[in-house]
Amino acid sequence: MTYHHLRNATAVIETETEYILVDPMLGEVGSIEAFTSKRFPPLRNPLVALPDQALDVLDKTTHALITHQHADHLDEAGIDFLKERQIPITCSRLDADALKSKGLHVVQELEYNKPVSFLGGTIQGTSATHGYGKVAELMGNVMGFYIELPNEPSLYLSSDTIYTQDVKDIISKKEPDVSVIPCGSAQLDEHEPILMTMVDILKFVEDCKGQVICNHLEALNHCPTQRKDLKNNITLDTVWIPEDGAKKDYS
Repeated sequence: MTYHHLRNATAVIETETEYILVDPMLGEVGSIEAFTSKRFPPLRNPLVALPDQALDVLDKTTHALITHQHADHLDEAGIDFLKERQIPITCSRLDADALKSKGLHVVQELEYNKPVSFLGGTIQGTSATHGYGKVAELMGNVMGFYIELPNEPSLYLSSDTIYTQDVKDIISKKEPDVSVIPCGSAQLDEHEPILMTMVDILKFVEDCKGQVICNHLEALNHCPTQRKDLKNNITLDTVWIPEDGAKKDYS
């Protein structure tokens, strides 16, 4: 498996037979409104462009995974890309009708914690809590994915979540070979953070026995944690903090 990190949570998972696109935010710089206007500078999102090499790998897309409908995971450009090419999509059953209404080709609707067949292997929708305290309710439903494919390392895409017991259970019971977690510590103008704080990022890394990929970094105006902050706190060679456009082989 080769993991292509494009920007924020957008990635392509390359296997022997597939190119699986995850959460396509494909729009131009500034094409999405600012997510905060008081706590952080009110800059429109995304803050950075897609890397030049993104188009080549996106063109190879055979399938897509959508964790939730927030614009930083599925923007208008991402919708257009999926719609025009009629890319087969796997998502939560809670999002399926809305995605279909946009003209997207949903072929698989997942329930939480129920493994089903997927591209010759299995996929399981996993719980994700998008924030500390009451803000999680306001953020709506989010689904992560635990994936096992033939001849590939097992993969846990946590999606936008804090470090809950459900997340801890995945890494302790499933022991994924590779985990992808959101590390930008995003915050809105009000409420507690909506992604893992540095404290919980470090807890996850400490508890996880496999490799860890850090995403959700330096692409959005409400994410204060930067790559340098993670590098100053994490020295383990099991943790990858990719630059946009970077790829890594986990075969």
